[in-house]
Amino acid sequence: MNLQRRTFLKQTAAIGIGAFVANSARILVGDETSANEKLNIASIGVGGKGGSDCSHAGALGNMVAICDIDENTLNSKGNEFKDARKYFDFRAMLTEMGDKIDAVTVSTPDHTHAAAAAMAMNMGKHVYCQKPLAWSVLECRVLRKLAKEKKVSTQMGNQGSAESGLRRAVEIIQAGVIGNVTEIHVWTDRPGKYWPQAPNVVSRPTKTIEVPKHVHWDEWLGPAPFRPYGGNRVYHAFAWRGWWDFGTGALGDMACHTANMAFRAAKLGLPAHISAESGIVNPETFCGWAKITYEFPSREGLPPCKLTWYEGNKDGQRVLPDPKLLYGQTPPGSGLLLVGEKGTLYSPNDYGASYKLYPEENYRDYKGPEETIARKDDRSTDEWMKFEWLRGAKGGPAPYSNFEIAGALTESMILGNIAVRTGRALDYDAEKMAFTNQPEADQFLSRPYREGWALHGEELLKRS
Repeated sequence: MNLQRRTFLKQTAAIGIGAFVANSARILVGDETSANEKLNIASIGVGGKGGSDCSHAGALGNMVAICDIDENTLNSKGNEFKDARKYFDFRAMLTEMGDKIDAVTVSTPDHTHAAAAAMAMNMGKHVYCQKPLAWSVLECRVLRKLAKEKKVSTQMGNQGSAESGLRRAVEIIQAGVIGNVTEIHVWTDRPGKYWPQAPNVVSRPTKTIEVPKHVHWDEWLGPAPFRPYGGNRVYHAFAWRGWWDFGTGALGDMACHTANMAFRAAKLGLPAHISAESGIVNPETFCGWAKITYEFPSREGLPPCKLTWYEGNKDGQRVLPDPKLLYGQTPPGSGLLLVGEKGTLYSPNDYGASYKLYPEENYRDYKGPEETIARKDDRSTDEWMKFEWLRGAKGGPAPYSNFEIAGALTESMILGNIAVRTGRALDYDAEKMAFTNQPEADQFLSRPYREGWALHGEELLKRS
């Protein structure tokens, strides 16, 4: 499937890249169209990461409504935005205040991203949605299609997309500095570090626990199948990432960050084949470790490319690439390697925002290519992502992590979860959104939504 890749062009002199490249101080922001206009914004999910998403967006517009299923969180955020109306159900918020809202941030658990974002876009609202863009492949497709049909400004919250170092790395790889990329290796120290899952957790609680008065459990479940409240930090708050019904595991948490630069630089698109090795798989939680291999076909004149993802701990040891690929470097918690025909780009960074070229002697005096991708100003990456999104809503350039590329990145990565879940090597027909060799695996591309939680826009796929 061909991806639209939008870049903001500006001519500048080429510079040397040095050894490690961090954020550039250059400001290439383009025109600030309608800079004095303030849009009316609503935020869905205002705790944790959603708290900063709400604050950053609110600083650039008028925060007219906030929504969270936890009344304690909602009331606390209400102290910051005293004039914003408060809701615990985003459906009610969008229905009642639709004509008073221009743009919406979505910072909920993975399983409600698409339900909230699709409803907002279907109403013509600009949407900023946290990563991963969606819980399922079908949801990724729906959000991409809606963004295009409704012509709204969209941005996924993988804030590394705003890093000047990441954008420079994309330019360097696409200039052919290391030759055609044939292998990519991406690793993370998740899971088990921040949330519980197998092998420590393999089944859901069976004891009935009363839902706290400040938690709206039905709204937290959203489109997912009903299950009783399990107690504090069993699902809510945050521990949901390790459960199949709610999270997307380590891939959902980190792949949209750590694989982002490589995905863009190598123009990966969607894989044709996915296979996985993993720990014991159970029907409730993600497994303790996995090694997932994606095979991408030829695209835009580039040769086939293999991406391998490593996560977790096997027999007490981290699952990592072959040390020979690392040129003597000790692998950090997260990182990536792009292996080309002439050399290797190594990034010891969650975002691919700093990197080094190997063999060192081949690149010591290398001068980088001309810059072609706009850089952020001195705002933080989180702040810039909101600025870029709202600038797009006012008629400016499309945000760098818009849903066209974010949807393809998320879909590619979470396909790995299906390979883990089925234990089968999968041949994927991206155009048909189907597994040609294992049709029984198609059931994991989507799921039925619970009554009352429709996925607005799903019908668009049937017309395309």
